[in-house]
Amino acid sequence: MADKFRSIVFDQSRCLGCTHCMRKCPTQAIRVRDGKAYVNYDRCISCGNCVRACPSHAITTRFDTFDILNGYKYKVALMPSVFYAQFPHINEPELVLNSLHNIGFDYVFEVARAADMLSLLKREMFIIGDVKTPVISTVCPACVELILTKYQCLRDNLIDDLPPLLLSAKMARDEVKKLTGLKDKDIGVFYLSPCPAKVRAIKSGSYSQTGDLNGAIAVSEVVKKLNLVDIKDVVIKDEIKASQMGIAWSTSGGEASNLPNIRQLAADGIDNVVSILRELEDGKLSDIDFVELHACPGGCVGGVFNVVNTFVAKSKIHSLRRTVLQNKTNTTDKIDKPISYYKIPWKWQTTDLYTLDKKLPVALQKMADVEKILKKLPRKDCGICGSPTCRALAEDIVQGKATESMCLVNRYFDENNKTD
Repeated sequence: MADKFRSIVFDQSRCLGCTHCMRKCPTQAIRVRDGKAYVNYDRCISCGNCVRACPSHAITTRFDTFDILNGYKYKVALMPSVFYAQFPHINEPELVLNSLHNIGFDYVFEVARAADMLSLLKREMFIIGDVKTPVISTVCPACVELILTKYQCLRDNLIDDLPPLLLSAKMARDEVKKLTGLKDKDIGVFYLSPCPAKVRAIKSGSYSQTGDLNGAIAVSEVVKKLNLVDIKDVVIKDEIKASQMGIAWSTSGGEASNLPNIRQLAADGIDNVVSILRELEDGKLSDIDFVELHACPGGCVGGVFNVVNTFVAKSKIHSLRRTVLQNKTNTTDKIDKPISYYKIPWKWQTTDLYTLDKKLPVALQKMADVEKILKKLPRKDCGICGSPTCRALAEDIVQGKATESMCLVNRYFDENNKTD
């Protein structure tokens, strides 16, 4: 995992060692040593929480540039609905949709069209009833990664439908090949990403397993590019084909709202997601049928690559849904391919990153050592030592990555007792 694409990068020259990022990391992947923050990329799920937390902008993100388009004869943009929300002053969404033709894309495919199909598929799935509840959505790759590494007992609850991003790539390729007659190698499919988690998933994570996606460009970069052209001079060639069902997926609770008469739950923001996963792990939410999780506050509208305030973007999405519903532009009203077309071609694989050793006897001994060390620590979880919690420090000590002297609280009391 450490050799995989890193969508989160730490700039040590800017780091102040303030521990803000360490405290906000849901997987305890970050440590502060010698006044600088370091990340264990094996544990990083690219949720972007550290990016939001860093006051010195020492944490940056990686994604593809527009140069990547040059390697393909035909360029396809997979446009998420959140992209509409980056232009709250434009009341004609078709202008936003077609503007992408002006900056190098030959074909624009709305990711919400795939979400439409998945909404219909989920309705059918619950009607048939052949599911293990609570079913957990896979729309957010950061949440999926969190489950596969830290809450592994919930793996079988993950739905086996393709996430809308992957399904849209598959659908777009099919349409373009039929339209142009080109081969796969000539067609470049690029996602306009609102978050680093999806960039990582596309570049080296689970999304790279299908081969339908060629890259990911940050929404913010696309908006900058469009600022160089007058969006109001765009020629309208394509109309919105997605329905309000699929557009709803970009906000927290939108996916679940398409499942009437189903006991559902939606949580957004990584801290809230962790809270829900703990309750699911403990079996406290057995009466829930469907769980929708988003690492970003508000859903995809809260991604760190977006340029518009989350609440403004959410308002714009609601307005867009009403517009699409009033114009009755829903062209997705039935599942037109075999069910297998919409399913992931792999099984979700867990990765055990939190055991202290691969050998069980050694791991058990280290666990006992952690408990002994923990009894000596103040359990204040202050983070001054550079580890997020006292338990994390104890684990670091056992693994030879820290020493007991790093606990400044204990050192303070020890020194004062010696003075007395």
